[in-house]
Amino acid sequence: MSDRYEIFLTCPKSLEGLLLDEARHLGLEEAREQTAAVRGFADLETAYRLCLWSRLANRVLLVLKRFPSDTADTLYQGVRAVEWADHLSPTGTLAVEFSGHGSGIDNTHFGALKVKDAIVDALRTAEGQRPSVEKLDPDLRVHLRLERGEAILSLDLSGHSLHQRGYRLQQGAAPLKENLAAAILIRAGWPRLAAEGRALADPMCGVGTFLVEAGLMAADIAPNLKREKWGFSQWLGHVPALWKKLHAEAEARAQAGLSRPPVWIRGYEADPRLIQPARNNIERAGLSAWVKVYQGELATFEPRPDQGQAGLVVCNPPYGERLGDEASLLYLYQHLGERLRQACLGWQAAVFTGAPELGKRMGLRSHKQYALWNGALPCKLLLFTVDVAQFVTGERRGRPEGAAAEGAEAPVASCPVEPARLSEGGTMFANRLQKNLKQLGKWARREGIQCYRLYDADMPEYAVAVDLYGDWVHVQEYAPPRSIDPAKAQERLLDALAAIPPALGVDPARVVVKRRERQAGTRQYERQAEQGRFQEVSEKDVKLLVNLTDYLDTGLFLDHRPMRLRLQREAEGKRFLNLFCYTATATVHAAQGGARSTTSVDLSKTYLDWARRNLALNGFSERHQLVRSDVVAWLEEDRGQYDLIFIDPPTFSNSKRLEGVFDIQRDHVRLLDLAMTRLAPGGALYFSNNFRKFQLDEGLAARYRVEEISSETVDPDFARNPRIHRAWRLSAA
Repeated sequence: MSDRYEIFLTCPKSLEGLLLDEARHLGLEEAREQTAAVRGFADLETAYRLCLWSRLANRVLLVLKRFPSDTADTLYQGVRAVEWADHLSPTGTLAVEFSGHGSGIDNTHFGALKVKDAIVDALRTAEGQRPSVEKLDPDLRVHLRLERGEAILSLDLSGHSLHQRGYRLQQGAAPLKENLAAAILIRAGWPRLAAEGRALADPMCGVGTFLVEAGLMAADIAPNLKREKWGFSQWLGHVPALWKKLHAEAEARAQAGLSRPPVWIRGYEADPRLIQPARNNIERAGLSAWVKVYQGELATFEPRPDQGQAGLVVCNPPYGERLGDEASLLYLYQHLGERLRQACLGWQAAVFTGAPELGKRMGLRSHKQYALWNGALPCKLLLFTVDVAQFVTGERRGRPEGAAAEGAEAPVASCPVEPARLSEGGTMFANRLQKNLKQLGKWARREGIQCYRLYDADMPEYAVAVDLYGDWVHVQEYAPPRSIDPAKAQERLLDALAAIPPALGVDPARVVVKRRERQAGTRQYERQAEQGRFQEVSEKDVKLLVNLTDYLDTGLFLDHRPMRLRLQREAEGKRFLNLFCYTATATVHAAQGGARSTTSVDLSKTYLDWARRNLALNGFSERHQLVRSDVVAWLEEDRGQYDLIFIDPPTFSNSKRLEGVFDIQRDHVRLLDLAMTRLAPGGALYFSNNFRKFQLDEGLAARYRVEEISSETVDPDFARNPRIHRAWRLSAA
């Protein structure tokens, strides 16, 4: 065989340029980059060195042969023509990886099977011995890539991917691959800083991947020094003496590096469950004397190197995938920026994020940004110099820093985010919140109302609803029209979220945000998260449970408060029926008002369980019936009489009896006729809904006494939007 081989190094997409520099430094000749790979030429010693020292590659592939292939048969013949006896014994094991398509091969499994068959047939002995397939730990791992009619057949010298260093046996919920972490550190200039004896800190270190990779670089330790099993270990072309020489040289460099005074490397993690796994990973990497991990919140992060030297702060904040994450993530990034400005002057900072728009909220200007991929997720690496000149102060042209808009009240104090750091639009939004709070807060306190709407898209560019639930804030973002740039809509949402804590003086952790779109069928019942956080709130003399995190709705429709209080006033001694009862908040009010009995009907088990807890919370249980049923079907079968009926149906809902889906506009006549047959003489039926285009059928007025009472069912917190719902009172003609 030739002493010089064609070598392919594969890597995560976006690391090609860095890998090219590294490969050239390690001896790869004629190197050039390709998509997710670097190609060049090297002798076997260099190939071994790439396996041992590459911090960025996934695999080191040694090309055995290139040949044209236009059919499955030419693929088979080309693979079989290789002298496989030079590489694998007939009793050995192999695994085949196949990529690409063409030549009549569109299925990678079929392609791998043809390659395997060719190798096995070439090595089959007269006695019938032949290699067997072993996917997990084969003697030889073969890779074939089919590309534009050419087959590239290679041996995988690395075996398992080189990012698997072996020290990280325990990992967190969203682990960063080791070679990506190394790339981030290289982009951030850590090798140079480490050579200068500078420090490194990670305020959200998780299980310590950044810390270990930084320690390996600082101590001049080959990243795969401790790996025992290689793709070339059982390869017949392997030269053990050459490998042992390179490995011994790497061990000597590691010993020399670790004998030097350690570089200051520290990690901090808020989750106590990750501290020991991080320390275990550090110990397996042999860096216990260099790298330390402590439990600590971001709010108290303050790196203090032994010699007082500055260095690099590096972190990978969470990206946020669950409902309500936008608010918590915004405040996390704001806190991170605040800690950098207050505790890390003179340091460099590197923030790797899948939510780069949040990086803009840190209050620092990044001097460099790199587009990277974390698996299939596009991300950015933001680099900062923590210097006063790079602080984003929020100053607005023509107005002193921190000054409010003309005619607006000054922002309230007590806030972790400086009001001066708000954008001009954010400041205007904050001022509107304060104005509304001043007006509505007095009314709410006077009426004994703890939950109310503070803001409802008052300013068209900030299309959110802001509701107060005691000392919690619930934010709903309305879906922007197609004419609005999604990036601009996201920026405005972040402006609003940044403004809420300083404007209302609330803890950022008590702000929950959700996206609100039109919900059809049963989507409004779908669980969105699993926090299970119920909290008790009060409405007049009634206690209710709300859940701000797990569902799109909270369990309490704020706009129907006047209707609930009306039902409470009229319920004494009456038989009350609540159809489409949801969490039965109206039922609780009726029971509190002295209803003789109540019956509440809904199709959702989730909400009936919630209703049961609401009733129990107020001491009601025995005489209050909860029925799980399709409302229309139940009305057709029920023969009870009720003095007071409340119907607040969804716009659309699954129904067994009405063409599969209940449509409020189409089906309300049938619904109301059925309900009116259950209304006792002298009774009243209240009907409301939130469908903006709803029109009550005129024929109902010929059969019943119908009175629209919409204006009487809108409290001051919804006066800005008087058509939030419509309501009618029906009784016998």
